Amino acid sequence: MLALVTTRDDDAALAARCASGDRAAQRDLFLRSRTAVHRTLFRVLGGNQDVEDLLQETYLAVFRSMGSYGGRASLTTWCCAIATNLALSHLRRRRATPLAEIEVESDAPSADRLVRARNAVVRLYRALDRIDPVQRVAFALAVIDGRSMAEVAELTGASVPAVKTQVWRARKALDKRAAADPLLREYLHDLAGGDDAEEAG
Repeated sequence: MLALVTTRDDDAALAARCASGDRAAQRDLFLRSRTAVHRTLFRVLGGNQDVEDLLQETYLAVFRSMGSYGGRASLTTWCCAIATNLALSHLRRRRATPLAEIEVESDAPSADRLVRARNAVVRLYRALDRIDPVQRVAFALAVIDGRSMAEVAELTGASVPAVKTQVWRARKALDKRAAADPLLREYLHDLAGGDDAEEAG
């Protein structure tokens, strides 16, 4: 308990310094939280340029909003929540534009195992592009990133029951799309077993 209190006190002090415009403090927060924020964006969006763009947007938003940090969550979790909200807004905007087809390499049984794994990840994110963005975010955080329902709820601002419903609906939508795609179906089965998606590329 003492360690938790100390950590929260440290976060509050760092947040206050960041809010005052302390560049060294802002750099400390960036270095402390960058890996977790990048991972969150990667799991939600997949490995593309959008991740790097939204990483920059996240920290611009973080430092603009620092005065509103209330200490209920760790600073890193708070940064990840901002990243999650920005990713959701991005997905909603992107869904309004036509989706480009993504070329994949051969996934024949003779294909290299790494190639098949990469193709499976590409197909998963192509399928995720076609489902409801809220469901996608919940699925990506809970299933691909392996977070608990409570953690996903904290990041998205939804209730735990709502998150469970979103994940269930995402699974149903993805299973429907995977019916005619053995590689995607196999990959979804692996994810259901608790395997994390690999960062392809």
